[in-house]
Amino acid sequence: MFSDLPIRKIIHVDMDAFYASVEQMDNPALKGQPIAVGGGKARGVVSAASYEARTFGVRSAMSGTLAAKLCPKLVFVSPRFDRYKEISNKIRTIFFEYSDLVEPLSLDEAYIDVTENKKGIQSASRIAYQIREKIKTQVGLSASAGISINKFIAKVASDYNKPNGQKTVPPEEVLAFLEALDIRKFHGIGKVTAHKMYELGIFTGLDLKSKTQPFLTEHFGKSGAYYFNVVRGVHLSSVKPNRARKSLAAERTFSNNLSSELFIIEKLSHIAQEVSGRLQRLNIAGKTITLKIKYSDFKLQTRSKTLTYFISTADVIFEHAKELLFQEGLQNSVRLVGISISNLNSNIKKDVAPENVTVQLKFEF
Repeated sequence: MFSDLPIRKIIHVDMDAFYASVEQMDNPALKGQPIAVGGGKARGVVSAASYEARTFGVRSAMSGTLAAKLCPKLVFVSPRFDRYKEISNKIRTIFFEYSDLVEPLSLDEAYIDVTENKKGIQSASRIAYQIREKIKTQVGLSASAGISINKFIAKVASDYNKPNGQKTVPPEEVLAFLEALDIRKFHGIGKVTAHKMYELGIFTGLDLKSKTQPFLTEHFGKSGAYYFNVVRGVHLSSVKPNRARKSLAAERTFSNNLSSELFIIEKLSHIAQEVSGRLQRLNIAGKTITLKIKYSDFKLQTRSKTLTYFISTADVIFEHAKELLFQEGLQNSVRLVGISISNLNSNIKKDVAPENVTVQLKFEF
């Protein structure tokens, strides 16, 4: 039995290998070459990889050393974030030609609600195609898009025909699409969660749909209700033009591994000052502080504490970060340390999905 939930027309636009594509566009000598943005130094990490590099297994967040081993002819390019932001702004100008309901997720992707659009175009698929064509002709880059009734499905769909393609999941196909979906394709399910689902016999959306909400809550906590709803096509989060920032962070990768807390403290002080400066420029503060530690074996550890009051000044952030640092002994030498502040006073309440609803299936798409 279907509810009377409103159906929206949501487009998720995702630029194809954005940073790397900008570099290839600006430097024709790099076109067709396997390139990695970042990662060139001995301790560097790849920020983005061109599709030519991806065929060798090079991926973002990979160490530059490993990337070079996988692809000996890999060309490393220093990132130019001011340029990427400039291009991103041009792309968003195109989005706003169609709707004011634009929610950027990063420099290279955004949601657009075109249920009621400025062009009066009925077909969301047609709008997505026009947006992609304008990005290609006006900016010079290719983009992929997913189109469906909510943000979750649109984002999943945008990965289907990459690069330079799009996929529409109309209302009448939503349930079948989700049931056939590999559980690893569900946005919000990472490697650890996917492995746990495998152990529970959950491999596809249909397997996930067969589980009750109490079962999913028992095994996945608060996320259980989210999984229960999205596999039924229910995701009520609207496109928020002024999306609330969830956290603010800064981190440092060291040129040499640090083996003692005493060597880390000075670095921690500088990071605290950077985080504080950004918080105060945005006129926000937070209650939760998290210390991120990446060891020389790439094992990642986080230590957090939530305060009863908001903080934003460097000295207070530093003191709490130092307390977290000495909370327990280091497990190995350290290659990276970061501080993040979350539970911000700028956040707004999230949309909450009801427990037992499904989607309405009559809508022109």
